[in-house]
This record gives sequence, structure tokens and C-alpha cells, in this order.
Amino acid sequence: MSALVLDAGALVAADCDDRAMMARLRVAQQHGVELRSNAMVVAQVWRDRQGRQVNLARLLRAVDVHAVDQQDGRQAGILLGVAGTADPIDATVVLLANPGDRILTSDPRDLTLLARAAANRAVIIAC
Repeated sequence: MSALVLDAGALVAADCDDRAMMARLRVAQQHGVELRSNAMVVAQVWRDRQGRQVNLARLLRAVDVHAVDQQDGRQAGILLGVAGTADPIDATVVLLANPGDRILTSDPRDLTLLARAAANRAVIIAC
């Protein structure tokens, strides 16, 4: 079964209680689709010291949040060079995707370039 990989735009939309995003994520969960992201994406969107980002906190309980290690950093750097893009967190998002996975992003242009360069056959979906 394919996964839904979430970039910062998807998490921001959930944090803002975007109805379309919440419905999309709910349907994915109901169909057993794994939700996946990484710790650096969480860092892009988490701002509240008091933990009051309730929607985001609730969503993150259902997301498999991967760590980013040195090897991931190197692979992301290589991917950036091949794709000709500059955002290392976007590259780590693409590297989380397996063939057939979908990446939910607010930056479909760059993620499409990265996914093509990675040749991982991920489907890019704009949010």
C-alpha cells in the first residue's frame, strides 16, 4: 500500500484546520494509507512553546516522523545538485517516498523536479 508523504505545506494546512486537507488526511487514514514525514519538516512548522498547535499535534500522532541523519543529508545534497534546486528539506521529503507514494506539497514545482531526479516515481499532489 502506498504512503502519503507530507511536506510543510500539508502540515501548515492541517494546523490551520483547512477542511479540504483534514478531509483528505482522514480519508487516507480510513483507507490504511501510511502518513509519513520527517523531523525537519516538523521543525519548519512547529512554533508554539506551549504546545497549543492542537491540530498539528493531533495529526503528528498519526504520522510516522522519520529522523534525518548524516547519510540522509548527503543523499539530499546529491539530489539537490542533480535536480538543480536548493531546499534541502524538500529533498529529504522526496527521499522518504517509495515508488507509488504520493507527496502532498505546497511546492509542486520543486518537488516534481526532485522526484524526477530521484527517479522514485512518486506522485506529486499540490495542496
